[in-house]
Amino acid sequence: MDDGQRIYMAGSGGMLGEAFHRVFGDHHELKCTDIDVNEPWLSLLDFRDFDAYRADVLAFRPDFLFHLGAHTSLEYCENHSDEAYRTNTLSVEHAVHIANELGIPLLYISTAGIFDGAQETYDDWDEPNPLGHYARSKLMGERFVAANCRQHLVCRAGWMMGSGPAKDKKFIQKLMMQLKDGARELRIVDDKLGTPTYTMDFARNVELLLGKRLWGVYNMVCSGVTSRLEVAEYLVKALALDNDVTITPVSSDYFRQEYFAPRPPSERLITAKLDMRDLNIMRDWRVCLDEYLAEYYAGYLGDMAPAESA
Repeated sequence: MDDGQRIYMAGSGGMLGEAFHRVFGDHHELKCTDIDVNEPWLSLLDFRDFDAYRADVLAFRPDFLFHLGAHTSLEYCENHSDEAYRTNTLSVEHAVHIANELGIPLLYISTAGIFDGAQETYDDWDEPNPLGHYARSKLMGERFVAANCRQHLVCRAGWMMGSGPAKDKKFIQKLMMQLKDGARELRIVDDKLGTPTYTMDFARNVELLLGKRLWGVYNMVCSGVTSRLEVAEYLVKALALDNDVTITPVSSDYFRQEYFAPRPPSERLITAKLDMRDLNIMRDWRVCLDEYLAEYYAGYLGDMAPAESA
C-alpha cells in the first residue's frame, strides 16, 4: 500500500482494531469508529445504522473500507439470533453498498468457525457448513462480500489472540485471568482442534495483500495446527508455571452449560492460497504467543510468574 492513503475502519474498538490501528496508523490517515469508544482515536458509529454508516464513510472519502466489527460470542448469537444477523450480516451488506458506491476496496473479517469440523483441516476452497447462528451469520456476510464487491479481501481468522488484558476476550486471556486469580488447576478441553491467529501478524499480512491488490478469500492464521489443550500446556510452560499449575484434560461436555452453542471439533485452517502466492508472513503460533506474553502481559501475574519468564 502507498503511504498516506485514507482508511475507514468500522467496528475497530476490539482486539483486531487495536492491531490494525498499530500497523496502519503510522503510514496512513485513519478514521476509526465503534459503538464502544474506548480509545482516544475512536469516534462513535453504529454500523448497523446504514444511513449513519454511509454518511460517515462518504464524509471521510477513504481509499479503503475495513469492516472489522462483529458479535463474536457464540452463546450471545444463539440466544439473540436476530441481533447476530443484524450485526454480522446486514451491516456487512451495508459496507458492500458503501464500498461499491465509492468504488473502493472492502476488507471483511471472516472466521474458521464457518466449517463444521467434519474434516481435520480446511483450505481456502473447502465448502463451509456452519453449525450455529454465529458461524452462519459470518458466512452470509462473507458470501455477500464475495458475490457483490469487485475489489474485496475476505480474511478468515482462527483462534484470535491479541491486544492484551483490556480487550482480549478469547482463550489466552481467559486462562491468564484464571492464573491471575490464583488457579493452580486449569481444566482444558481435549477435543477441540484449531489454529491460533495473532492479531498483529494478521494485520501485517492484510497490509501485504492489500498492497498486491490480489482480491479474494484467504485463510489467514498462524502456522502450526494445534489444539486447545496443547496451547494451554505451552502457555503454562512459557510462563514457567508448569511445576505449579496442573492441566486437567476434559471433554467439551464439561463446559456444556456455559458454552452451549455448537462448535466444530476442528477449526484448523490451511493457508494454501497465501503459501501458493508466496505472501504468507504469519509466524508459528508459539513464536507469536511468546511475543504476545512478553509485550502485553509482563508483570500481569504479579509474584506468580516473573516478568522475564514470559
